[in-house]
Amino acid sequence: MKRRNLLASAAMGLLLASGASFAQGMDKVKACFVYVGPIGDGGWTYQHHQGALDVQKTFGDKVEIQYQESVPEGADAERVLTQMALGGCNIIFTTSFGYMDATNAVAAKFPDVKFEHATGFKRDSDNVSTYNARFYEGRAVQGHIAGKMTKSNKIGYIASFPIPEVIMGINSYYLHAKKANPAVELSVVWAFTWFDPAKEADAAKALIDQGVDVIAAHTDSTAPLAEAAKTEGVIGFGQASDMAAYADGPRVSSIIDNWGPYYVKRVGALLDGTYAQADAWEGIAGGEVLIGDITDKVPADVKAEAEALRDSIAAGTYHPFTGPINKQDGSPWLAEGATAPDGDLLGMNFYVEGIVGDIPQ
Repeated sequence: MKRRNLLASAAMGLLLASGASFAQGMDKVKACFVYVGPIGDGGWTYQHHQGALDVQKTFGDKVEIQYQESVPEGADAERVLTQMALGGCNIIFTTSFGYMDATNAVAAKFPDVKFEHATGFKRDSDNVSTYNARFYEGRAVQGHIAGKMTKSNKIGYIASFPIPEVIMGINSYYLHAKKANPAVELSVVWAFTWFDPAKEADAAKALIDQGVDVIAAHTDSTAPLAEAAKTEGVIGFGQASDMAAYADGPRVSSIIDNWGPYYVKRVGALLDGTYAQADAWEGIAGGEVLIGDITDKVPADVKAEAEALRDSIAAGTYHPFTGPINKQDGSPWLAEGATAPDGDLLGMNFYVEGIVGDIPQ
């Protein structure tokens, strides 16, 4: 799911790259979804599928839904996308960063099909749009809770792949843990997978063996929480979905990816004739990033602080990357009071000062 950033229809004679929309809508839309994991993963793919189901519920028989699970990134993705385009899909949502090249390659061959790529940045054809969520905002809230809750002053992060989305999350998590607790230390374990419960569990165990007692995960299964549940005093967070099944155990809150509103909006735009190429990046304010219930394991004052942080991000009065912030090597990045430009975040390839270790190449 390497995932994570903006339609020319010759038959209609429209140039959509400039933001123009369709002159007429459609009576029925076939909306198709390509998933990197199984819909039962309990995290990333589960939430995307919930969004697809929201489309079906909203539009009823005006929409036909098709999806394919567990599609590897690479040549298999291009084959699946081609089959979907040939099979009559009007719009295809590709829900993992690693589908980026395949999405653009197939889109060039099918200019009348609309392609929407999650978390990528390439829009080589006018019929390719991109959409993302500001997950780093949720990581800030998690980081605050982690910094306040750790007893060992050691917190951990299970990372998937070294792409900007993941590096953003690590940096935001660490910065806000450090603000809450200057003594905190962060350990990062790279799993090099989006969905592999065994590898994710091994990563969690490795962190726990290092003395980490708060774990955040940027992978897609519930395995890190299941592993955390084996060691008393270790807590963690739901990732991509609420993972509320662990609320009576190690899960103290979660980041929930709420894709439904975006999917409903984009399919609805095809139906009513307002669809245009887009590059969307919403966060807490837009409702695409939700903070799951903070359990009673979190002290009331820490919960109130975390909720206040969430609300200030939503209101736009606080940006999780606000200077002064230096890069890992000590060189200045953001001056006092400056906030990170989106371009810096979308290309982030460095750790902030204080994080130990290297980003894999």
